[in-house]
Amino acid sequence: MHINLNEKFSKFSKHWHPHIIGELNDNYVKLAKVKGDLIWHAHENEDELFVVLKGTLMMDFRDGRTVSTKPGEILIVPKGVEHRPWTNDEEVHLMLIEPKSTKHTGDVITEQTVQHQEWI
Repeated sequence: MHINLNEKFSKFSKHWHPHIIGELNDNYVKLAKVKGDLIWHAHENEDELFVVLKGTLMMDFRDGRTVSTKPGEILIVPKGVEHRPWTNDEEVHLMLIEPKSTKHTGDVITEQTVQHQEWI
């Protein structure tokens, strides 16, 4: 399967709304545009892989750490670790690779939560 990431990113504009672009074993490959901040949440049974393609992703952890991930870098958040992603008022482009069972904001449901993630 051949996928053009720029073409896929051009198909949506909403922030914090991941879109599925492929499947790999029991994982989805997703793209997201993010800006501002998302809520604190954890994924009890799934690790998350963030690949930063554009901008800088900031990630807060409950132990007080904040990790900055730049283009060309990845961040892996282990299952069960509470985290809060945010940006410095810039649009960040991400690729996410995570198990198909991963809920957008874990067991926390707010107006930011995407219950049904679409294919593009």
